Amino acid sequence: MKDKTLGHLYKDGQTIIKQGSSGNCLYVIQEGKVEVIKEFGEKEIKVAELGETEFFGEMGLFEKDVRSCTVKALGDTKVMTIVKRNFYQSIHKDSTLAYRLLEKMSNRLREVNKKIKD
Repeated sequence: MKDKTLGHLYKDGQTIIKQGSSGNCLYVIQEGKVEVIKEFGEKEIKVAELGETEFFGEMGLFEKDVRSCTVKALGDTKVMTIVKRNFYQSIHKDSTLAYRLLEKMSNRLREVNKKIKD
């Protein structure tokens, strides 16, 4: 892991967010990979694998609901947390951030719908 100042280091298999927990922040992967898991009781379905510069937990910025999936580190992974207030300030400075976030969320929804259909 290169930069020791920002972000939090998670070890292989460590849970970063847990399905059903509350949250109000977005996570950006600085180094490493994560797996996104949907839990159905004892059954787990891997819905995505994300790598450096990708983000997760974005729904927590917009709605006061619980996390829809569990996210775990795949190997050593460094993740930076962006809280709602800082995110809104960033969007105010650069409105294209909001567009890129919505575009990514839309793509993810299409991917999940395709997986369910198949």
